[in-house]
Amino acid sequence: MANPSLAPFRNEPFTDFSTPDNKRAMLDALDRARAELGKIYDLTMGGRDLQTSETFKSVNPANPSEVIGIHFAATAKEANEAVEVAQLAFTTWRHVPVADRVALLVRAADLIRQRHFDFCAWLVLEVGKNWGEADADVGECIDFLEFYAREALRLDAATTPIQFPGEKNLLRYVPLGVGAVIPPWNFPLAIMAGMTTASIVCGNTVVLKPSPDAPTIAARFLALMEEAGVPDGVINLVQGGPEVGRTIVEHAQVRFIAFTGSKKVGLEIHERAAKTQPGQHFLKRTILELGGKDTIIVDADADLDAAVDGVTASAFGFNGQKCSACSRAIVAEPIYDTFLDRLKERVEALTHGTPADNFQTGPVINEVARKRVLDYIAIGKSEGRLITGGTAVETPGNGFNVAPTVFADVAPTARIAQEEIFGPVLAIIKSSSFDEALDIANNTEYGLTGAIYTNSREKLDRARDEFHVGNLYFNRKCTGAMVGAHPFGGFNMSGTDSKAGGPDYLTLFTQAKSIAEKRS
Repeated sequence: MANPSLAPFRNEPFTDFSTPDNKRAMLDALDRARAELGKIYDLTMGGRDLQTSETFKSVNPANPSEVIGIHFAATAKEANEAVEVAQLAFTTWRHVPVADRVALLVRAADLIRQRHFDFCAWLVLEVGKNWGEADADVGECIDFLEFYAREALRLDAATTPIQFPGEKNLLRYVPLGVGAVIPPWNFPLAIMAGMTTASIVCGNTVVLKPSPDAPTIAARFLALMEEAGVPDGVINLVQGGPEVGRTIVEHAQVRFIAFTGSKKVGLEIHERAAKTQPGQHFLKRTILELGGKDTIIVDADADLDAAVDGVTASAFGFNGQKCSACSRAIVAEPIYDTFLDRLKERVEALTHGTPADNFQTGPVINEVARKRVLDYIAIGKSEGRLITGGTAVETPGNGFNVAPTVFADVAPTARIAQEEIFGPVLAIIKSSSFDEALDIANNTEYGLTGAIYTNSREKLDRARDEFHVGNLYFNRKCTGAMVGAHPFGGFNMSGTDSKAGGPDYLTLFTQAKSIAEKRS
């Protein structure tokens, strides 16, 4: 049921940085952010700032000598305290009317909208997004807040499918309790804010543990939420590494874990959450968005230019650091060589440099990531034919840069065709038929995103039924899911198919209570 005070949901528009006013606004925002680099950020529990004996630094991946923020590192002690504070806050927050919780999200969305360029600047500096990628991240964040606000109202107005004769039947979606929110570094505003606000708008409280590679953005988001009026203890921020995350996941009072990240860590969380702790009297719920080995099929009758552009954008947007990124292209034999020629030309035309200067491609997140990507490139050189890239790139700031890399003639079972690399590496596989292309597309343990370029209605219909992924796109790129239009989540080892930004998402943060009253 729509609230008359809220207009129908619409996605936040993208920013056109080619206009002088927007370009100037972005440059000004970068200057403002740079003026605050190196600031020290506390942990936050119950509205109280807290410091510990150890700190860690967040750095600019394009210039690692540039410190973005200094953060106090939590230990198991602070993690346990954060859960206790959140549990106390839950006793009152759960009773706050849904309309008031919704109003909080709408106020926060308005504040982010007013500071859109400032959040873009922090995304550029802390995780190395170019302007367009940062703009999309901020826009998605606003979309999540606005969409979940409206979805909470709809869920609150839910009814039973029928009214049983002689009874008054009610269906209420009630909060679960304290949740652990563990977001990734690659969408450190949108996904972090989306999981957090989905939790609290349903009446839960949260212990938020961001990635150590993107702690500053989370701290600044929490400050904005406090400005918007979130009560003390509803969101509690603990920074740190795996020990902190494990402590929260295993805590006997934590009812759910919302995690986005690698398959390895997600499976560990799933396993730890399944083990009942002393004093725990419920089953923990896991909401997991994991990795992908995502495929674009290019059929012989495809619009070749559109396919080349779509594969390039999907593979190398944000340097391949998206779980939805195209890391495999399956190309029909009749157009294979022509496709490779055009793809090579298109990829080599990408500009590469510092994200703050808005180059199309730039660094991976850290030195560990760069080494992993270069190791996979070394493997690729023995598994395929290098078309372009294949090296680290020297940059003025000594950033963690790797050239966009394409391998051709890759076997469907090769390591670079099966394992998630999470970097700017694309494997091209030749297919002799559409049946073979579909078989190859489905031959990994993942099932997140996929796309197909073809002008054949019959093949699109077959792909709709046989291409086994959670998010499938026809004649467009496989990245860039839009809130509301493309509910996001994958099959198989890509997670629990949570469908963020969709009509079912908030049910994951609630439990349905059926109430029947006999009429007199």
